[in-house]
Amino acid sequence: MQKNNKMSLTTRIMLGMVFGIVLGLSLQALFSGQAEYFIPLGLFDFPVKSFVVDGLFHVGGQIFIASLKMLVVPLVFISLVCGTCSLSDPKKLGRLGGKSIGLYLLTTAIAITVAITLALIVAPGEGQTIPTNASFEAQQAPTLAQVIINMFPTNPINAMAAGNMLQVIVFALLFGIAMALSGEPGKRVAKMFDDLNVVVLKLVTLLMNLAPYGVFCLMAKLFTTIEMGLIVSLGKYFCVVLAALFIHALVNYSIILKILTGLSPITFLLKMKDACMFAFSTSSSSATMPVTLETATKKLGAHNSVASFTVPLGATINMDGTAIMQGVATVFIAQVFAIDLSITDYLMVILTATLASVGTAGVPGVGLIMLAMVLNQVGLPVEGIAIIIGVDRLLDMTRTAVNVTGDCMVTCIVAKSEKEFDLDVFNDPKAAKELEEKTSL
Repeated sequence: MQKNNKMSLTTRIMLGMVFGIVLGLSLQALFSGQAEYFIPLGLFDFPVKSFVVDGLFHVGGQIFIASLKMLVVPLVFISLVCGTCSLSDPKKLGRLGGKSIGLYLLTTAIAITVAITLALIVAPGEGQTIPTNASFEAQQAPTLAQVIINMFPTNPINAMAAGNMLQVIVFALLFGIAMALSGEPGKRVAKMFDDLNVVVLKLVTLLMNLAPYGVFCLMAKLFTTIEMGLIVSLGKYFCVVLAALFIHALVNYSIILKILTGLSPITFLLKMKDACMFAFSTSSSSATMPVTLETATKKLGAHNSVASFTVPLGATINMDGTAIMQGVATVFIAQVFAIDLSITDYLMVILTATLASVGTAGVPGVGLIMLAMVLNQVGLPVEGIAIIIGVDRLLDMTRTAVNVTGDCMVTCIVAKSEKEFDLDVFNDPKAAKELEEKTSL
């Protein structure tokens, strides 16, 4: 019992994930093709699917997701206000914004270029006999001008209630600047926000104890429904997307981090384990944001004044994983429908997907909206999305982990360039262990 209490957070989350996947696949194999799973218990048949899978697992997983999402708006708002009001140089905000957005767009362009190149080499859509009479209707994407207008809230309280992160970020920045310029009243309010920040971070620490159980419930329910046959039939597409995601996360990010900061990519990736597992299990950069912010500040050494800006911004506009899916999907759909694309078309795909990563920020179903935009841009049938949507759920989990890794990588680069980075924390392996010990039951 004592040994279990000393397990690190990473180990406990990994065990929860593995046990959940094994249980989910086992239930699927035992009750394949049945609408309901029953286990005879003498006087009555116990309904496994409705009571356990759609009941306990569903409730446990959704409580876990809701607990994380509950923290996002207060954590981002309070943390960003604290960081902004402490800035002695107002011009620093402009530098932070320019560097962050520039790096996010750069990594997105690199991601989709790698994806298209790999897909052209492997040719996952050639020789496919997948029926092409499917249909798909995508939501209309807002224009870039409308996105810029929508960044400024008419009602900040409503923006917080709706979880509109771009509006929350803008209001927090303006509020923090006003506090910094307000003299003594601003200092008194700033002290209150510093105390609130400590309390919210402690709440993050407490809720991280739910992670192993929440991950177990999410994985168990998900893997009772994943159609393994679809993954087999779309195996080449599935593997190409996964390979591109791993190349971008492990190779591209490592090279960029090493060149721009000189930091060790291995140390960086090792400290990203917890955040990546949270992202994989939740499939949401926003839901993972509390853990991402904790990782960036407590494990990687970025100061809160930078991380509180770059992490929420990245969770909103950084779409590297989605861009990779779009690049591979574009090549795959073109090959399935036997449509030849020129070099100009592929360059247009790269440009469209990179700009769309900002233009469709915060829109529900953003990945499919962006893919529909890209396909329309080069004259490919949007109906092709229906072919790949069956395996997208598992890929979405992986690309969310890539997006979160990109958020922290950009945070480290920006923090290092602004001299707001603690190298001792980054190089100290105990920095991660101390955080995990705080979250141990």
